[in-house]
Amino acid sequence: MVTRLFLLLAALLAAPLHAQSVSQQENTRVELVAETATPAPGQRFTVGIVMTPRKGWHTYWSNPGDTGMPTRAEWTLPAGATAGELRYPVPHTYVVSGLMNHVYGEESVLLSEIDVPQAAKGAFPLKLRLDWLVCDDKICVPEGAELQLPLVTGDGKADAAQQARFAAARAALPRELAGSTSFWSDGKRIRVSVPLADPESVTGGHFFSAGDSDFAFASPQTVTRTGSALIFEADAVAGATPEKLAGLARVERGDEVLGLTLTAVRGNVAPGEPLGKAAGAWSAFLPALGLAVLGGLLLNLMPCVFPILSLKALSLAKSGESEAAARTEGLAYTGGVVLVTTLLGLAAILIARAGSGAGWAFQLQDPRVILFLLLLTLAIGLNFAGLFEVNAGAVNAGQQLAAKPGAKGAFFTGALAAFVATPCTGPFMAGALGAALILPPVAGLAVFAGLGLGLALPFLAIGFVPALRQRLPKPGAWMLTFRRILAVPMLLTALALAWVLGRQTGVEGLMAGLVAALALGIALWVLGLKQHAGGRTGIAAAVVGLIAVMAPLSIARLPMGAAVAKPAEGLTGVAFSREALAAAQAARKPTFLYFTADWCLTCKVNEKGALSSTEVANAFKAAGIQVMIGDWTKPDPAIAKFLEERQRAGIPLYLFYAADGSVTELPQILTVDTLTALASKGSSSNT
Repeated sequence: MVTRLFLLLAALLAAPLHAQSVSQQENTRVELVAETATPAPGQRFTVGIVMTPRKGWHTYWSNPGDTGMPTRAEWTLPAGATAGELRYPVPHTYVVSGLMNHVYGEESVLLSEIDVPQAAKGAFPLKLRLDWLVCDDKICVPEGAELQLPLVTGDGKADAAQQARFAAARAALPRELAGSTSFWSDGKRIRVSVPLADPESVTGGHFFSAGDSDFAFASPQTVTRTGSALIFEADAVAGATPEKLAGLARVERGDEVLGLTLTAVRGNVAPGEPLGKAAGAWSAFLPALGLAVLGGLLLNLMPCVFPILSLKALSLAKSGESEAAARTEGLAYTGGVVLVTTLLGLAAILIARAGSGAGWAFQLQDPRVILFLLLLTLAIGLNFAGLFEVNAGAVNAGQQLAAKPGAKGAFFTGALAAFVATPCTGPFMAGALGAALILPPVAGLAVFAGLGLGLALPFLAIGFVPALRQRLPKPGAWMLTFRRILAVPMLLTALALAWVLGRQTGVEGLMAGLVAALALGIALWVLGLKQHAGGRTGIAAAVVGLIAVMAPLSIARLPMGAAVAKPAEGLTGVAFSREALAAAQAARKPTFLYFTADWCLTCKVNEKGALSSTEVANAFKAAGIQVMIGDWTKPDPAIAKFLEERQRAGIPLYLFYAADGSVTELPQILTVDTLTALASKGSSSNT
């Protein structure tokens, strides 16, 4: 305490500077900003003090810890105007020589509310004397500045240039904990309970006491959890017997930070379960693996996978191979599927760990991949329809290898099935694959391999269980008809991919894709004619390969703008951004946030179903629920990072942010009852 008083006195004696809105001191840059340049008489507006210490230096929170000094502000305002207390963002911990400090090592914005008198008119200048302490790991320097901001009374309209800055500043502020909580202390240890939704997703945290007579600042804290709360525990200040405990809980979910201010009363608080990213991640391994296998199994029913699986199974039945050969094909098919899903998983993990953010089906955000899949599914559909035969000529390497009998053909058929399955992310997969991205790499890859195993299980079972092969229909002319029927879902898949391509690259990209598809169709038609005539097919096959390679490369030159989020029919909404979400939370506005993409089948089913219900739209409107949409059709690092922090690798993802600060994650298959119940919760949280 003596040290703090000395530093405060030194700061107050610092020489005053010429008043201006920005001041660059030796170790700190400070700036005074206002949310409006025209404050309205009789209303309140917000000002911010932006403090940016030099690299390696830091300023202090309202309770600086064992050493340090809080920032001191003295206002000189027009007659009748008043300024509220400074509101600090969530701080960091910084330990030097065994002393705990509560600090800001980068830019921080301190907010204050200014009340404008009803009779104010004309010029409304703000003057501020600011004193603070800035330190590195060796020395501390008191600094001070006089700041002035010339404003003029007016309509109180927010300054558009400052909106994003103030939204981010409010998002960095802690929120007041809704409801009461308790703490326990025996004079030696102290433990406080912080109610929290979804505590199992927390990766770390720290409790910052607002006073000096409860938590021992330098004592190492342990963070545990129960089903509905976090428990912070540390040494107590010797001899202290507080009846109330005020402070701020810093809650970390990966890179996402949440601050909760609270005042706790004495009660019984038991320790919770251990909290830790590694322990939590490994505990999720078996459930994630099980869901991945189930999700892969469901993918076999999707229109882009079922035709390939069906034809391969019938081919196996028709060939009449020995039991050993059938098993070999089953294992080879499984190997192709598992290899592709594991490689895609490895790419997603590497991209995520490089800091770019990624998720399952990340490759579908690249229009070159979409066009390649479009051409591939078109070629498969035309092959099923009988326009040409793969085994009569070299159409392309992938299809030719996939069509071959035996282990090699089965392997490449499995690889092809796994690759074209990615647009059809099933409802059981997103959570499992999200866990895969936070698991240790070996376990994460095992989850992706489990997805491949689930996808391969039906054909693997056919290869190893003779009874299943015997139940397959006997070969006959009907197989040709069935094959042509299976061309329909493949061609519909190609049509859907063309739509996604248009959404990603606009009309120019769509036209380029359609031209490439037309050229491929003509080349395959010519190839089929030559096959039926018994002529040479080399030139036609070369043209097919050239189109398949050059078309995706050429389309990459087209620009890709940001995705335009459109709410489901009947709903009105705004595009997702961290700033918009933070502003909604700061204003305690109930918000329904969902992430979608044009290539996400489950997303589109929900949007055409429950989300388009008039009953849901009316319920949301009556409850005052804001709808916010994140469109991931095109690459968006902000969405990728948000999904990673929520431990999700894919979409859809549906979240409801209530006015009381709680967050609820909804199931991936939505119903009208689920959403209307959500609206009831939104109404009650507003009352």
